[in-house]
Amino acid sequence: MPLFKSYLRFSFFRRYRYALEVLVMSRYLIRWLLIATVVGVLAGSASALFLVLLEAATVYREANTFIIAFLPIAGFVIGWAYHNWGKTVEAGNNLLLQEIRQTSRSRISWLMAPLVMVTTVLTHLFGGSAGREGTAVQMGGALADQLTPLLKLRPRDRKIILICGISAGFASVFGTPLAGAVFGLEVFLLGQLRYNALLPSFLAAVIADAVTTAWGVGHTLYPTVSVPEWSLYTFGATVAAGVAFGLAARLFSWSSHAVAEIFKSRISYAPLRPVVGGVVLIFIVWLLGTTKYIGLGIPTIEASFQMPLPQYDFLLKIALTALTLGCGFKGGEVTPLFFIGATLGNALFPWLPLPLELLVAMGFVAVFAGAANTPLACTLMAIELFGAGCGMFAGLACVIAYLFSGHSGIYGGQVVSNSKHPYWGRDAGKKLTEL
Repeated sequence: MPLFKSYLRFSFFRRYRYALEVLVMSRYLIRWLLIATVVGVLAGSASALFLVLLEAATVYREANTFIIAFLPIAGFVIGWAYHNWGKTVEAGNNLLLQEIRQTSRSRISWLMAPLVMVTTVLTHLFGGSAGREGTAVQMGGALADQLTPLLKLRPRDRKIILICGISAGFASVFGTPLAGAVFGLEVFLLGQLRYNALLPSFLAAVIADAVTTAWGVGHTLYPTVSVPEWSLYTFGATVAAGVAFGLAARLFSWSSHAVAEIFKSRISYAPLRPVVGGVVLIFIVWLLGTTKYIGLGIPTIEASFQMPLPQYDFLLKIALTALTLGCGFKGGEVTPLFFIGATLGNALFPWLPLPLELLVAMGFVAVFAGAANTPLACTLMAIELFGAGCGMFAGLACVIAYLFSGHSGIYGGQVVSNSKHPYWGRDAGKKLTEL
């Protein structure tokens, strides 16, 4: 009799297993659709507010350049705020990556979101050279983690919701939902994707981007890039450009970490570090006699698609951004990396047989790919921003830059899961800061 009952149970599940699978998957879809909607609304709204404030700060600074003289005071306010209220969230993006890899019992403080937003706006208002991706990612991750106790999420699901927050923040601040979704899956573990978060990440990214757009906040529009026919010359030029972009990414990562170490070792009181760095930045801007290398640098990025620029532009942006972020000002690295890549592509135009627009577009995404170790997300970003036609060229440049950037990167909290090259196999399991 027990054997007969077991046979009936087995026959029932075998007959209806596909229907049961559909029910289980439908429940999973509905659950994460609801969670991703909440995450997307929170992250998309935060990004919309942040982008509006950032635009206002940039316009005011460019109309009143005297305000740059107060950069050291702003630096002290930023350093003091984090020294007194933000020690637990000061690690920023690296804290998010650490929580995804090894979840702790305490959620990320909600203070991360307003603190990083306000301090980033102050950095831009008074003339620092920084980006916006880090701020959006931190806001998205911190706001998403506030749902963990409310929904009583298990550690496994908490990792997924943090990935959703990262993807939503990235997608909404740049208007690139596909790149944002893959960025959240690709960034925290070098050489490996977390496919169990694929659906939630895509849902959160798409919803967050739609929410930011619904608030009436737009994004920078770039030209659709025309590409030449594939040939031995264009293939070789793309590879050569990818090598240059990877080395530039490596230089930027090294510079940022080196400046941060110098300030930490020489100045023990954290709020004083951006004060000293602010004085140095003011002096450099005064010597240069231009504000093109501070802030986001969007006008220069746009100009790089249209005309030849000074070939040293990318080096100056590397120096000023490394100084700004290394001394303690807040903001992201990605938009400066766009600037560095675009101007480097512009500088390579006289030397490589590729169109100017294509070289600039390739550099735009490839330097970021090498510095963040996210070649797939950056390839998708190229397609979303510049059109599908440049996908092959940009994709090849991104993977070459990813290889030649080595085991370095802007996120020291990244862990090497699979080395980029067999000769680097011994580095698997280590953080980038340990290499």
